[in-house]
Amino acid sequence: LDKPSGWVVNDAETTKGQKTVQDWLRQNFQFSIFSFQEMRNGIVHRLDKETSGILLVAKTPEAFVELQRQFKERIVKKTYFALVHGKVEPAEGEINAPVGRTSWNRERFGITLEGKEAKTKYKVLSRFTRLVYPVRASCFSLVELYPESGRTHQIRVHMQYRGYPLVGDEFYAGKKTAAEDRKWCPRVFLHAAKISFLNPKTGKPVEFKSSLPEELENVLSSFRVKSLQGKRGI
Repeated sequence: LDKPSGWVVNDAETTKGQKTVQDWLRQNFQFSIFSFQEMRNGIVHRLDKETSGILLVAKTPEAFVELQRQFKERIVKKTYFALVHGKVEPAEGEINAPVGRTSWNRERFGITLEGKEAKTKYKVLSRFTRLVYPVRASCFSLVELYPESGRTHQIRVHMQYRGYPLVGDEFYAGKKTAAEDRKWCPRVFLHAAKISFLNPKTGKPVEFKSSLPEELENVLSSFRVKSLQGKRGI
């Protein structure tokens, strides 16, 4: 699926009245797995509510089990685009730091000694400047990210840990910064752009891509571009 921003993946007590992918699947398809709660109604992994892009959903129990195996063994490869605060240096690298729930807020995650191993590779595609109130130029970086593990909020936590929080992220950029961001960017700038895995039936490699949605393209179009190669990265 190509999930829009604003959709919660799984329904729960805390999501009543909100649009969920889980409900949409049950309402629009007749595959039996979509009624199997123990198999997450076929939903193989998750995306945060405001994250857009590719979400894998299995149509059969066999495909679900196989895709879960591929995630566990890190056969599945994912690529994300994020716009972050600051001039990311070095322009290409790896963040290897354990991610776990914070002791002071169980809804948030951070780098903790008790956290699970987490690794994210990244590459800067472009750099941008923008005039921010009152009158000063702020630098932003468009980054391509390749999470090798799948911890909750991993990309958001890892980039904040390095000092480059995502644009619009109330949890990890801070409410004041996020409020300023959302005057020109309507949501967290994070998009699941590409995924590759082995076809559960044939074992052959497959790849799916998702273009940036219009609201994020409009954000990039509003910038004065300072690309690493003299042009926008995507």
